[in-house]
Amino acid sequence: MPYIQIDMLEGRSHEQIKKIVKDITEVMVQDANAKAEAVHIVVRESKTDHIAAAGILKSEM
Repeated sequence: MPYIQIDMLEGRSHEQIKKIVKDITEVMVQDANAKAEAVHIVVRESKTDHIAAAGILKSEM
């Protein structure tokens, strides 16, 4: 039973996230021989002022 976690910055639409999880599920079915109903995906979106790189908040880049 694959569990997949996706961490990304906020800003994608509901339709974009829907497509992402559909596409990833299809890859797991094709390449990992998983059953679609066994693939669990968690999408976590972070605000740009809660993530930093090189000491700079993403919201300030």
